[in-house]
Amino acid sequence: MSSCDWPGRLVATVFLQGCPWQCVYCHNPDLIDPRAPGVMAWSEVVDFLRRRRGLLDGVVFTGGEPLRSAGLPQAIADVRDLGFAVGLHTGGSYPRRLEALLEPVRLVDWVGLDIKALPEDYADVVGRPGSGERAWRSLEVVLASGVEHEVRTTVHPGSPAAAHLPEIAERLRAAGVRSFAVQQARALGTRAGFTASAPGWEAEVEALADGARSLGFDRFALRRAS
Repeated sequence: MSSCDWPGRLVATVFLQGCPWQCVYCHNPDLIDPRAPGVMAWSEVVDFLRRRRGLLDGVVFTGGEPLRSAGLPQAIADVRDLGFAVGLHTGGSYPRRLEALLEPVRLVDWVGLDIKALPEDYADVVGRPGSGERAWRSLEVVLASGVEHEVRTTVHPGSPAAAHLPEIAERLRAAGVRSFAVQQARALGTRAGFTASAPGWEAEVEALADGARSLGFDRFALRRAS
């Protein structure tokens, strides 16, 4: 259960296996391999949710990258049949699959989309060529659909996102993004060798956030690592 995975809502968060990317700051690396044995069967999740009707506002699917799972559309249908609203966290790696959930019938009520860098810097962040075009295309899909959304950019010392956050934020605002969050990467759960702090980093994050906040998003948040 979570009060932060869908801002303003109390939800159950479902973590799905599999992700095509290898983000340097990933805090769920054990979920990247889609072949790893699952921890909980979907039938158990449905039973859990059935007992919590009237107590929760919705269900958020996250990962990993939930759009990688072929069973996601049916899982969403099951959740909606139980009367829950549906939220989706995605890195934007599958824009066509995302579009299929939003058009012509909207099956998702809210999308949290990670924009990790400028398009040309994506390979340095996720380790896959062509990833930037997919993620920014997913942004276009979200905005064209009119679905409620939050776009998030995660920063850490020396990252392309930190180096170019002013330009990223300006491009997002110009595109029509209404809700934007700057997230400070944390070391918890990441692979060995990842560094989430550096001298002067806290002040740098605050300055980056102030710059993004000044652009006039309808909603803006700075999420600290701790």
